[in-house]
Amino acid sequence: MTTRRAPRALAALAVALGLTGCTSQVGGQATASSSAAQSTPPGTNSPSTSPFSGLNQCSMLDEALAGQGFPRATPTVARAKESCRTSKATSGDSPGVDVILSLQTGQNYRDNVGNPSQASEGNVNGRPAVEEREPENSSGQCGVWLEVKPNSRALVLVSSGSDTATACAQVEAIAEKVEPLLPKN
Repeated sequence: MTTRRAPRALAALAVALGLTGCTSQVGGQATASSSAAQSTPPGTNSPSTSPFSGLNQCSMLDEALAGQGFPRATPTVARAKESCRTSKATSGDSPGVDVILSLQTGQNYRDNVGNPSQASEGNVNGRPAVEEREPENSSGQCGVWLEVKPNSRALVLVSSGSDTATACAQVEAIAEKVEPLLPKN
């Protein structure tokens, strides 16, 4: 993957993301998730209130991508305390792939959908989720937000070339592997 893809993927992460088994379209405007999330800087939630206590997003991403040729995940520049990424470079006819996993306390899985007309609700392994195609109106990106109760989410984002359908298939497969690693709802 080229260096230019990583900033796009990170920008998309900041906006938020999306799911598998789509059943209905998500409507409305992108909105802030809650006053608690707005007043608490990212990564500063106390361990006792986070459903992600004791989990490491980089280890989770590595486990979900095991055997697929990705290097070890590392914290992202933005939101490093809750987000990790890894990238696989372009090889022959296969475009590079950038994958991000973010564990976000205090944000509902339906909040901050950047491109509501391209989002749909459904589930991943029975867990409520939203999938968003082209969250930054940029082809080759797809994201899945997974619900983690009481009011948190896990975000999986894939950016790969310019083929959105392939990016969505990839993010759905990764989300299916991340879901069992999350706290049970």
